[in-house]
Formats: sequence, C-alpha cells, structure tokens
Amino acid sequence: MKAIRLWLWTGAFMVLVQVMLGGITRLTGSGLSITEWDVLMGALPPLNAEQWNEAFDQYKQFPQYELVNSDMDLPGFKSIFWWEYIHRNWARLIGLVFLIPFLYFWFSGRLNKAMRNRFLVVFLLGGLQGFMGWIMVASGLIDKPWVSPYNLTLHLLLALLVFLYLIWLALSMRKKPVPTDHPVAAKHIRWVLGIIVVQIAFGGFMAGTKAGLLFQTWPLMNGTVIPPNAFHGANAMAAIFDNPTTINFVHRTLGILVFLAVGIFWLQNRRFSAPSMRRLEHALLLMVFLQFLLGVTTLLLASTHIPVFWGVVHQLGAFILAGIATAILYYARPRKPLIG
Repeated sequence: MKAIRLWLWTGAFMVLVQVMLGGITRLTGSGLSITEWDVLMGALPPLNAEQWNEAFDQYKQFPQYELVNSDMDLPGFKSIFWWEYIHRNWARLIGLVFLIPFLYFWFSGRLNKAMRNRFLVVFLLGGLQGFMGWIMVASGLIDKPWVSPYNLTLHLLLALLVFLYLIWLALSMRKKPVPTDHPVAAKHIRWVLGIIVVQIAFGGFMAGTKAGLLFQTWPLMNGTVIPPNAFHGANAMAAIFDNPTTINFVHRTLGILVFLAVGIFWLQNRRFSAPSMRRLEHALLLMVFLQFLLGVTTLLLASTHIPVFWGVVHQLGAFILAGIATAILYYARPRKPLIG
C-alpha cells in the first residue's frame, strides 16, 4: 500500500502545483492566450514562425487583444502563451500520472472494489475540472476580455475538492483503522473547514472581479469599516457576488473569522488531543497566522495589479490550510480502512 499512498500524495502535490500555475496564469493575464481546446494536438506548441503567427492571429480575433493588448507584439504574445501552455499541459501530465498507475494497480489486483470506486471518482472530478476550465476560458472569448468570476470560482473550488479528496484517500490507505483522538475536534473542525472553503470561494470572486485592487489599506477600507457602496446591487445575489466592494469586505471579514475560528479550535483541543493530533493542530495555527499575514501583505503591495508572487503564495496557503484541516477531520473520527 505504500506505492498507492505515494501515488496519491504525488497527485495531491501535482494538483497544488497546478493551482500555483493557474494563479500565475491568471495574474499575468495569460489565460486567454490559447483560444482553442484540443486535447491531443493542443499538447504541441507552435513549432515554427508560421505557426506562431497563426496562433497570434487567432488571439487577435478575440476581445482581450482588441480591448486590452492591442499594442502587443509577437514576443509579448509568446510570454503569455507559455504560461497558459504550461498550465494546460501540467493538467495533461496529472491525467497520465493518475491513469497509468491506476491501470497497473487495478490489473495487478491491488485494488478492491471500494478502492476502485473511490479512485474512479478522482477521474470524474478531474474530467469535470478540465471541462470547467474550458468553460471558464470560453466565457472570456465572447464579448468581454476576462473570464466569468462565477466560472473562475467554480474552477478553483473543483481544484480544491480534488486536492482535499486526494488527501483523504491517501490517509485512508492504512491497514489499521485510525482511532478517534478527540471527539470534540471532529465536530468543531467541520466548522473551521467550512469557513475556510467559503473564504477560498470569495478569494475566487476577488480574483474574478479584481476586487483586491479597490482598497490598499488595512484594517480599514480607505478610512471606513464598511464602504458606502457595499451591499448595493440589483438584487441580494448581485449585491454580494457582483459588487467588488462587497466581495472585498466579505473576504476581509472572513479572513478574520477564519483566524479566530482556528485560534478557538486550538485553545479548545490543545490539552486533550493525542500527540499526533496536536502536531496537526499546531500546524493549523501556524498556517492560519502565515496565511493572514500573506493576505494583508498582498493587499498592501497591490497597486494597479496584484503582485504575482504574493498572490500565488496566498492562494497556495489557502489550499494548504484547508488540507491541514481535512487531515485533522480525518484523524478526529474513526474510519474503516479501504484495504484488508
């Protein structure tokens, strides 16, 4: 089972790298540079000057070039093309890394029915994630030079779901059941993980609406706690999810709530948890502190754009924080092994 655990942890790491590449692609404005989705032939980049000019001419037909990058030359196009190309092909590599060992483990008889079914869910989620990625890109090729914030957020949350599911499966590959370390932790960590997931969702809306560029002050928002135009919209949903000021305010507020929720959880369980659980709880506390600092730093350093390094590290920190919370949830409750 060590080989299967290594395979799953490798997959989780590769998903984390894909999230990093996605962040770089988004923050460099590279996501709309490849205007076609070809699963097989799309793995090959332009190989000569004629193919590069053809790819650039295709890009010129869409709104991002016309409205944002009309002064871009071929070298500039290549710089954004390569980030999107790497992002897409890393996804293809993830698919191969999952498929080949899965077939080997299956036909060598190392997977029972329960394990096969759970691994098939991984493929289903991965396929859905890829499909959602193309829907997201297509939403920026119609009449606006940016993707739909809703599609971007769904794409991000699907990546998070795949990442957390792989962590859960990797922890499940044990010959012995994992005993409950502390039943109170199992109840409370659900709330913590839930708030983290909602915060990550609003992070997607922050990115999709460029709400992070509105207020470069903290803790106040340009001298106010709640800006005057927050929660204004045609309806309740628009007032929350379409209003960049509201999104910024909610994301800041949820950041504080996540920080407090983790702190309270740590205080509640630090005296009662088993040593293995305490290490995870300490890691959770340390990670939420670092993530909070990363969020504030990214906010304060933003000007006309979000700094790529800090924005990407902040996004990775959110995934790692959710991953630690998922591990605590797994170890806090008894689970039957998938093997044996």
